[in-house]
Amino acid sequence: MTLKFTCFKTEWGWIAAIKSPGGVFRVTLPRPDERSAIDAVTRGMRASRDEAELERVKRALTNYFKGEQVEFSFPIDLKLEGHTDFQRDVWEATAEIPYGQLRSYGWIADHIGRPRAARAVGQALGANPLPIIIPCHRVVRSDGSLGGFSGGLHWKERLIQLEKAVFIT
Repeated sequence: MTLKFTCFKTEWGWIAAIKSPGGVFRVTLPRPDERSAIDAVTRGMRASRDEAELERVKRALTNYFKGEQVEFSFPIDLKLEGHTDFQRDVWEATAEIPYGQLRSYGWIADHIGRPRAARAVGQALGANPLPIIIPCHRVVRSDGSLGGFSGGLHWKERLIQLEKAVFIT
């Protein structure tokens, strides 16, 4: 299988993305340098750099970090790395949260038909391989407080501020 990656600098730092023939399957949050972004996205996988193949991804993420509302309209591949059906259900529901809006972990659990699984939703979001594209930063506790974020709460807070996001109950 041929894997392609890109790495580019945004106003927030270096971002890398990698894709399979099925679509993008991993992206980094901004990193301080190019090497750490590439290492985080490839994790030892053999992949070739291909800026043209991932130009839409690069453009969308660059524009997002400039504060623009972006539609991520390129294929993603959530099947490549052996994620569970539950994780994929959580990520698909999370991807439906509109730009500038926040929802609760419980909302996601209800949305996927697992109303008692709010804590498990948080764990699934912690394993999200496509932050920003699958906007796990838009998921907060039912009282509106931040909850957790795999990239650190400082990133979650910055992303919410960037979007001027509001909590919708």
